[in-house]
Amino acid sequence: MTAAAVRRWWRRRLDPGERFGLRLSLLAAAVLLVAVPFGWLVTQLEAGTDVARIDASAADSLHEWARRSPGAVRALKVLTVLGATLWLWLAVVVPAGAWLWRQGRRRSAVFLGSTALVGGLLNYSVKLAVGRARPEFLEPVATAGGRSFPSGHAMSSTVVYGAVLIALLPVLAGRRRRVAAVLATGALVTAVGFSRLGLGVHYLSDVLGGHLLGVAWLAASAAAFATWRSEAAAGQR
Repeated sequence: MTAAAVRRWWRRRLDPGERFGLRLSLLAAAVLLVAVPFGWLVTQLEAGTDVARIDASAADSLHEWARRSPGAVRALKVLTVLGATLWLWLAVVVPAGAWLWRQGRRRSAVFLGSTALVGGLLNYSVKLAVGRARPEFLEPVATAGGRSFPSGHAMSSTVVYGAVLIALLPVLAGRRRRVAAVLATGALVTAVGFSRLGLGVHYLSDVLGGHLLGVAWLAASAAAFATWRSEAAAGQR
C-alpha cells in the first residue's frame, strides 16, 4: 500500500460522513481501551497472579464486615435485586421499551431490547469460557449459583441502565438534567456491583470485569444503532 493510499484510508476513517468513518473509528478505539484491561484481567486470573491474591484478601475482609453487619446485609440484598435479570427485564427493559415505542422512538426501543438480550448471552458465554468458581466461606451471608467471572449483575446493570440512559438522553432538556442522569446511572451501577462484593458472591475482579465487558458491549451496540439511524435518515431524504 502506497503512502497516498494510506492517507486516503485514514481520511475515510476520520470522515463523519463515511459509513465506516469517524463514528466507528472512535468506537474501535473505545472498545480497544476496554478490551485490553478486560483481557489482561482474564489472563491474570488464569495465571494465579497477585490479582487472584488481592481478590481473596478483599473477599475475606468484606465477608467479615458483612457477617458483623446484619443491617447492611439486608440493605445489600435489596440493592442487588436492581441488577437481577428478572428485575431488569420486567421493571426496566419492558416498561422503558414500551414507552419509547409509544413515543415513536421505535429504533431506540429496539436498541434497548436487543442490547439487553445480546449482553446477557455474551455474559453467559464468557462465564462458561472462563469457568471461575465463586468465593466460598464457612458462614456465608448469601449464596448464588453459576460461575463467578464476570459478574452478571455488574454487566447487566451496566448494559441495561446504560442503554436506557442513551435512549432517554435526547428526551432530557438541559445540560444539568443530563449530567444528573449520567451521575445517577453511574452511582446505581456502582452500587449494584458493590452489593455483589458485600454479599460475598463475587470477587472484586468479577465485578470490574462485568463493568468493563458491559461498557464495551454498550459502546459497540450504541455505535451500530447510531449508524443504522443515520443511514435510515439518509435514505428518507
